[in-house]
Amino acid sequence: MPDADITKLPILTDMNGPLADRVYTALKSAIMTMEFAPGAFIRKSAICDRFGLSRSPVADALAKLSVEGLVDIVPQSGTRVARLSMQAVREDVFLRETLEVAAASHAARHRDDAVVSRLNRNIEMQKLLVADGDIDEFMRTDIAFHETIMATTNVSRLSGVVRSVSPSVDRARKLLMPEPGRMADTVDEHITVAHAIRQQDETAASEAMRHHVRQVLSRLEPLEAARPDLFSK
Repeated sequence: MPDADITKLPILTDMNGPLADRVYTALKSAIMTMEFAPGAFIRKSAICDRFGLSRSPVADALAKLSVEGLVDIVPQSGTRVARLSMQAVREDVFLRETLEVAAASHAARHRDDAVVSRLNRNIEMQKLLVADGDIDEFMRTDIAFHETIMATTNVSRLSGVVRSVSPSVDRARKLLMPEPGRMADTVDEHITVAHAIRQQDETAASEAMRHHVRQVLSRLEPLEAARPDLFSK
């Protein structure tokens, strides 16, 4: 596996906060968007040279990413972007399903016209992005769809908790979304969820969201067989 392309890191001067936090954010962004491929080596010296940094903030950022399971620090070898783990994806899916199914059920039970309108506008935007083939913007709109549903619970920490338990799922979805038809299928799944919420059918909303969240597993298993280099043993 080649080294990660450091030129793909965001510019640190465009960010705010302590230097180590900015390095962490830049590295995490590259990992989560798959700019840094699973298994690629991250060279501290290359990051230091690119941004004119000492080793300390880079080491701090990599240590934090290691705790999150996004990089593997290999003694005598360096730091490598963690490969995807099917077990980690399964755990993320289980946790995300538990939270998002509950949110969908709540949204159906307490839905109002404003929520329905926001979901419908979001879906129309998704359709346009499918036509344009804009994967990055589509994924941002996808996140907004889910956050609209979660916001109905008035649990302020919910979306943050879902993000915190979803790193493996988010990386997997970034790999899967370019597959032919995946964006269009996602829209159809969202339409089913939104329709159940509009009809105030809690059971249908729960089942539609459960089906939607579980899709990443059924689609990822064939990819593991086709691209074993991206996955941990």
